[in-house]
Amino acid sequence: MSLLTARLPLVAGAIGISLAAPAAAAPNPFASQFPARILAAHNLVRARAGVAPLAWDPALGQAAAAYAQQMAFTGIFAHSNRQARRGTGENLWMGTRGAYSLETMVSGWSSEGRAFRPGIFPAVSRTGNWEDVGHYTQMVWPTTTHVGCALASTPSTDYLVCRYSPAGNIDGRPVGLPTALAAR
Repeated sequence: MSLLTARLPLVAGAIGISLAAPAAAAPNPFASQFPARILAAHNLVRARAGVAPLAWDPALGQAAAAYAQQMAFTGIFAHSNRQARRGTGENLWMGTRGAYSLETMVSGWSSEGRAFRPGIFPAVSRTGNWEDVGHYTQMVWPTTTHVGCALASTPSTDYLVCRYSPAGNIDGRPVGLPTALAAR
């Protein structure tokens, strides 16, 4: 077992692993609920935006888990290298360990919808800066069909990573426009 896996609890996909706990420890009931709760939080936002629901992708969840663990181990909160995750989008969240529900974590991203205006990406923010709505637009990107997420923790911090396929936030593509207008 590496130093990384020995120190960090992880919840990914349908598998919950407390890597710091003894092998005989009881399973974490939160872990079995993780995919359904994250997916429901995303799909509520997508339904409100009028786009099709996402499906859970375990491979995206595993990739998200590896990166969440890396951030927790290094303490560096930053997006992963785009070349290493070609074709997938990524949303990141970090906060005090155990202080936030999964739904609250996801709502941090969806709250950016207040500054969103439908249009052609990147001209989709009322502030003029697409980064003010980038987490939200990835969540509601019309051609994104799958998501996988993971949560890794240190003694003081939770790191949530969600990966999306196909990636959103593509320059020159419509987001939030009615289908008839987007096709023009």
